[in-house]
Amino acid sequence: MTRPITAGVDGSAESLAALAWAGREAVRRGLALRVVHVWRYEEHHALDAGDRETQDRWVRDAAAEATREVAERHPGLDITTDVLEGDPVDALTAAAAEAELLVLGSRGHGPVVGFLLGSVGQQVIADSVRPVVLVRAGDEVAGEVAGREIVVGQQGDPEDSAAALGFAFETAAARGATVRAVRAWNLPPVFAYSPGSMRLLDEAGGLEPYETKGLTEALAPWRKRFPDVPVVEHVEIGSAGQVLLSLAGRAQLMVVGRRAHRTAVGTRIGSVAHGVLHHAECPVAVVPTS
Repeated sequence: MTRPITAGVDGSAESLAALAWAGREAVRRGLALRVVHVWRYEEHHALDAGDRETQDRWVRDAAAEATREVAERHPGLDITTDVLEGDPVDALTAAAAEAELLVLGSRGHGPVVGFLLGSVGQQVIADSVRPVVLVRAGDEVAGEVAGREIVVGQQGDPEDSAAALGFAFETAAARGATVRAVRAWNLPPVFAYSPGSMRLLDEAGGLEPYETKGLTEALAPWRKRFPDVPVVEHVEIGSAGQVLLSLAGRAQLMVVGRRAHRTAVGTRIGSVAHGVLHHAECPVAVVPTS
């Protein structure tokens, strides 16, 4: 069964930017678009918020208007709209499981703090079994052209980043874009050296050639599968988050993998994904790796 691209909307400027992005991506990939608006009835005695029936009508009217605008931009696009009442995290996570990818909005929070990723968005990203794309309010179509790249982080062995690399190559192929695959590395602590690791480094010719070899090996199957996608291999010393953020200005989309870590205080999505989500101005795709 072909999965749609799903956009979560709530009437905010950032969710409408996410919907516009999802519509363009659905057209590129030849997929249907599903628009999902999740809401909860809230009774306000001090405000004229209406009863359940009234609020339901408001939500449905807003969802229909948002869908109508996308349909006007993309006349041939297959669009369905679902208005769901319930817990937003549960509903959006379930919608993501049935989608090729889920697209959500995130709003700006100033140049120092970065972008604000709400608790719903963060939990959906942590729980989703499918890729989730975060789009900023005010996202411009111009960012998708003019030579901007699909920037993707790679780390570890080839299988560790296979999902993120696959998503990046598929997206680049649909857009006619270049993939910039980034592998960041740091000097290992002294106690990490061992006879085995030293032998591998000697065979590779040093630390940076060793990291370059690792990136080349991880990219090999994707180069073979997508021979027409231009690729730039980028190996740089530094923290992964900082290196990726330094390249955000040239990216039309940044792709990072995530392994969700469950703790007593909630689910964490990893420092690299967290940093990129909060500070990269371009749309960010978070791809589950396990």
